[in-house]
Amino acid sequence: MSKASEFDAKTFLKTLTSKPGVYRMVDSSGEVIYVGKAKNLSKRVGSYFSRSQQAPKTRAITAQIAHIEITVTHTENEALILENNLIKQLKPRYNILLRDDKSYPYIYLSADRFPRLSVHRGAKRGKGQYFGPYPSAGSVRETLNLLQKLFLVRQCEDSFYRNRSRPCLQYQIKRCTAPCVGLVSQEAYADDVHHAVLFLQGKDNQVIDALARRMESASLALEFELAAHYRDQIVSLRRIQEKQYVSNDQAGDVDIIVADIRDGLGCVQVFYIRGGHNLGNKTFFPKHPADIESAELLSAFLPQFYLGRQVPDEILINQPLDDSAWLAETLSEQGGGKVNIVHNVRGDRARWLKMAIANVEDALTRRLHSKAGLQQRFEALQEALAMDETPQRLECFDISHTMGEATVASCVVFNEEGPLKTDYRRFNIEGITGGDDYAAMEQALSRRYKRLKQGEGKLPDILFIDGGKGQLAAAARVLEELQVTGVTLVGIAKGPERKPGLETLFLFGCKQPIILPTDSPALHLIQHIRDEAHRFAITGHRQRRAKARGTSSLEGVPGIGAKRRRDLLNRFGGWQEVARAGVEDLAQVNGISRELAQRIYDHFHGDS
Repeated sequence: MSKASEFDAKTFLKTLTSKPGVYRMVDSSGEVIYVGKAKNLSKRVGSYFSRSQQAPKTRAITAQIAHIEITVTHTENEALILENNLIKQLKPRYNILLRDDKSYPYIYLSADRFPRLSVHRGAKRGKGQYFGPYPSAGSVRETLNLLQKLFLVRQCEDSFYRNRSRPCLQYQIKRCTAPCVGLVSQEAYADDVHHAVLFLQGKDNQVIDALARRMESASLALEFELAAHYRDQIVSLRRIQEKQYVSNDQAGDVDIIVADIRDGLGCVQVFYIRGGHNLGNKTFFPKHPADIESAELLSAFLPQFYLGRQVPDEILINQPLDDSAWLAETLSEQGGGKVNIVHNVRGDRARWLKMAIANVEDALTRRLHSKAGLQQRFEALQEALAMDETPQRLECFDISHTMGEATVASCVVFNEEGPLKTDYRRFNIEGITGGDDYAAMEQALSRRYKRLKQGEGKLPDILFIDGGKGQLAAAARVLEELQVTGVTLVGIAKGPERKPGLETLFLFGCKQPIILPTDSPALHLIQHIRDEAHRFAITGHRQRRAKARGTSSLEGVPGIGAKRRRDLLNRFGGWQEVARAGVEDLAQVNGISRELAQRIYDHFHGDS
């Protein structure tokens, strides 16, 4: 087999065609180390060997070449498409590789008599309308939750819808008009669907005008409750418009894509504008060789991201690219309509670019300064559970009691920066048989997710339940009753003798349990959130039990005797207020030093 140093570039180039095509550089082991495209193969490949001052990446590639394989194409656009396919198939180590190649979520409106709104991924085979793409499942859920509050179009599964004999909870909390049991006419429901479609198309002003006319008609007819309903819808829509960077129907479909490299880490930020609405953004950290420029990263990212996918009318980028016209022509042919790729813009578009640049800089800063290994753990969790995208928000529930007394459920929340303590919640469980953990779990989940369905907070990407199949089934019943969809449900069963590292995971809907290696970063993340939920539940249980038994929860704090307890309770008016107090406030009480104040604070907040 030939060695890299024996590759005769001069002889090879003499026979090379000037037609468009793709070249594959192969090392002595037969591995393809780089794939490239060319409008003129002879000129492009020759450039690797003709320059005296070459980039470090080029020197590294040419030093390893044993031979070069050539594929001639009919057109330049075919070369671009073939290059993209080969990069995804072969994953050469000197190419820039886009890891996240999953399909993107859309909102799907079915073509039923009473249409349903839902999340959709994959091929668009079903009859109906598709809106998107959205950057993540989380952004789809937020939009669906908003639509449910504004227009009351059903989102329940068809199997759930067809088997109802009475309205479900969504009707009771005014998130649905109960077409399943005939409580709304087809005409009235169609009006709600029409307004939802206009909203998804970015035609907010048309919706507001129609609602304003209805409000006026209802008021003239002395139907004041109905007029107030229309008024509330208008107010909500106005507030949504205020949060948007775009608020006109002429904005069209635009993607904003910016790339930057810092300290050897490359980042690409994609913002989606659809029908005048900013649908949110998605962050990518593509794998790339060292010593490349951000323009090269962006140029390699664009074809991998768009070829084979739906493309908007306009793509804004943060720097000029040599091959942007070539790519725009290829994407135009693929989509059957003109696609513009531009970087020099003004007005709103300049504002969008500035926003995206600020986001890519922020993403790089957070990635480079994030807690060690946390991002790796989230990515490992995505792989372990075979999820389409890296989860952004995790929740875990646990139950704590003593022989059925003073049962407390905890809910802890993690994001990619770790524990999100401001979103933690506890639930005092009432009205169940003491020790019935299944009933306790159902009550806690019902209270939690009923509030979330009403708009108080965000749904998680993954919901962990500290328990096995029984607790998991209880949780699944609650989510079905509340019609909470798009949340991955996982039970964490303790191993033999409750030994850490031997946990078994039960993924709802999957027959086979999951057992992760003891050194798995995903397992470490799961153990962390499970232990945090357990700690938070026990702390709440102890406080509740102490109150029920007529004792002060301050009795467990070293250095706090009867006199200091009395002084604290007198100063703050009760242990609940002591628990809410900060360190500075506690230290102002006579006899309470700063160190003791910190100890009291830690006792109530579970950090001791």
